[in-house]
Amino acid sequence: MDDGSKDGTWQLIEQFQKESPYFKGIKLSRNFGHQNALIAGLMQLKDTADALISMDADLQDDINVVREFVQKYKEGYDVVYGVREDRSKDTKFKRGTAEFFYKFQHFMGIETIHNHADYRLLSQKALDALAQFKEVDLFLRGIVPLLGFRSCSVYYTRAERFAGETKYPLKKMIFFALDGIASFSIMPLRLITMVGFILFMLSLLAIVWIAVEKLFFDSTVQGWASTMISIYLIGGIQIMSLGIIGEYVGRNFQQSKARPRYIIDKEI
Repeated sequence: MDDGSKDGTWQLIEQFQKESPYFKGIKLSRNFGHQNALIAGLMQLKDTADALISMDADLQDDINVVREFVQKYKEGYDVVYGVREDRSKDTKFKRGTAEFFYKFQHFMGIETIHNHADYRLLSQKALDALAQFKEVDLFLRGIVPLLGFRSCSVYYTRAERFAGETKYPLKKMIFFALDGIASFSIMPLRLITMVGFILFMLSLLAIVWIAVEKLFFDSTVQGWASTMISIYLIGGIQIMSLGIIGEYVGRNFQQSKARPRYIIDKEI
């Protein structure tokens, strides 16, 4: 898959295809994002094989476990996940953020496979089921477990990057994580309701306290600083809540336009 690259990737794919008919290439008209490029490849090839294996082209995923993938498929598994045995080669920051991401997803009620990215085998039955999902903002790590077919995991050690630099900086990883949460959980909206209810109850208690102080002790509750802090706190929560709601509304807007997830420029 060439996701609109500008570094000569397509020329290499054409060269490989000339040398061997087993190489196939798909070039998208522009960069549609990692997940859309992945689904494009799967959907274009799903009727050409009994099963497909997806992996990134950075040579970090261990190709030696492909035979284990195929063996598991022969044993009757429709989905085989490639799972990293450890993340010791990652930085402490990346390990920490990844662990937080998985735990936060679990808290949000999102089913994902721990330490699994996009290295997986899907049978034709699983691919046909995957084709029924029409989301614009794809999060395959969450969609594939929803298929419900018999699945298992194959563990491997991920190598260091062979060449080049990652195209997934911190900013993209954060947005990718947010996509996963907003696409599969309404828990953030429920948390907004809970926070609003808690603030409402605290406000009622504050009103009762002020009334008691005034009626029974004839004193006025002081606290200009605390009042201003409360106003700014509630205002910040309201703005953040509007942002979360806007994220969900925006996703519905994007989905309603029914634009294609990808456009193919060339295929060999």
